[in-house]
Amino acid sequence: MNRTNLRMLGIAYELLAREASTGEPSDLQPPAVVRVAEKLRGPISMLVGATGFRALLTRSLSLARAQVPALSAIQVKPDGALEWNTVGNSARTNGEAVKPGAILITELLGLLSHSIGEAMTLRLLNDAWPDLPAIKIDSRGKTT
Repeated sequence: MNRTNLRMLGIAYELLAREASTGEPSDLQPPAVVRVAEKLRGPISMLVGATGFRALLTRSLSLARAQVPALSAIQVKPDGALEWNTVGNSARTNGEAVKPGAILITELLGLLSHSIGEAMTLRLLNDAWPDLPAIKIDSRGKTT
């Protein structure tokens, strides 16, 4: 794994932990990976369009499934949203879904970083999660 992907993996774990800790625990609440992807959908779609986001997410899911077959329980819907299918698959709690989710989000952030650059990707993440300690951008747009 290269340096960018290692950094994105750390960020992915932090995003998942943050989303898993928000809201009330509930069997009806989607896993953190679904909530992270949903929070990223708007800003990424503004850059690459809804079809571009869906393409990035679909490719990310394909790459992540090669590493974590358990991700077969996730599908990308036509509108670009993630759907966690628990039929025929034991429902995972947020804690159990963290590693597969981190791989998926890392692949998404890696593809995005490759497409628009790491600095722009980090700025997008900073806009979505302004208080995230893993992403600090100074007034000149540089990461710290």
